[in-house]
Order: sequence, then structure tokens, then C-alpha cells
Amino acid sequence: MRGNLYIVSAPSGSGKTTLLQYLLRTFKDLKFSVSHTTRKPRGEEKNGVDYFFVDRTAFLSMVERGEFLEWAEYYGQLYGTARGFVQQSLEAGENIILDIDVQGARQVKAKIPGAITVFVLPPSFAELERRLRCRSLESDEAIRRRLEIAKSEIRFYREYDYIIVNDVLENSIHVLESIVKSGYATPARQEKRVEEIIASFGGTA
Repeated sequence: MRGNLYIVSAPSGSGKTTLLQYLLRTFKDLKFSVSHTTRKPRGEEKNGVDYFFVDRTAFLSMVERGEFLEWAEYYGQLYGTARGFVQQSLEAGENIILDIDVQGARQVKAKIPGAITVFVLPPSFAELERRLRCRSLESDEAIRRRLEIAKSEIRFYREYDYIIVNDVLENSIHVLESIVKSGYATPARQEKRVEEIIASFGGTA
């Protein structure tokens, strides 16, 4: 039984990281795919937990060896999802979640059409700006760039299977959990149990 792949994308500051933290605490069998990046750690970020922090030379060597399922340049830094980890986990029947941008989601969906995609939106542009400024992690110029990128990213929401408007955190958590739960109810995930039930009726699947 192959695992499910979930892709979550959102403009920076939409609250996606908080949602994913709640989700991973709820679903113990859901594994987070840690991306590789060339940017420096922020705050209390830890290597191998938040990202695998590598230099540009090492990252590009991985690109040349075809080790990424997807990769992209964002704000002058490189980000990528390890191909081996995702493919091996899915084949082992494990459920994986990716936190990647619109470019990355397109690349992965083209390679794994069955991936379930979710786009998280802030309730408004003003609220997104407020959240970015409240983080106090970046300069005004960096925030301005993030807001400009957000304007372009939100235009691609129609390419996703589900949309979550993250206005009330508790509601957004509930919706995201429901999306993951629905993935457990697909025929492929239930195949073994369904075959047993059909056999109990004296038939075969």
C-alpha cells in the first residue's frame, strides 16, 4: 500500500508553519519532508529539523546528481526536496507532507499526480503584512519583497485541490486535519480491509 503525499503551499506569513506543527502532533504517522536550503538558519532553527542547511556548491552538486524531486531559487537562495526520502517513504506506505512553494508544488504534482495539494491564504493583504512585521525577523525591504511575491503566488490557488483561509487558527487546523483524514479513506488506502469485508460476503474484490 503506497502512502499519501500532501503538499502545502502559502505566502510567507500566512501561518502555514503553525498549522503544520499542529498537524504533525495530531497525526503521528505523518512524516515531514525536511527541505535542503542554502540560506542561513534563523532564530532557533536546527539543521535536520527545520531544514538541511548546505552551501551553494553542495546544493548544485545534488541538482546535478538528480537528487531533488523539486528545487527552486527564492530570494536568491536555493530550496529543494530530496527525491530519495520522499519516494522511499511513499513506497513503504508512509504518509509524507511537503512544505513547498508554488513552483515546487507544480514540479512535484507533475511527477506524482496523486499528490494532495493545499493552499493556505491569509484573510487579507493587510493582515499578511501585519503578521510579517510582527515576526520582527527581516528588514522593511525584505518584507516588501515577500509581499510582492505573495501577490503573484495567490493567483495560482486554482491549481490546488483545497484552499484554507487562515483567519481563525482553530478552524484552519480542523479543516487541514479533515483533508488529511480524507486521504485515509481512499480505495487504495482501504483496499486490504475492503477485500476482507467482500470475502466475508462470499465474494472476491
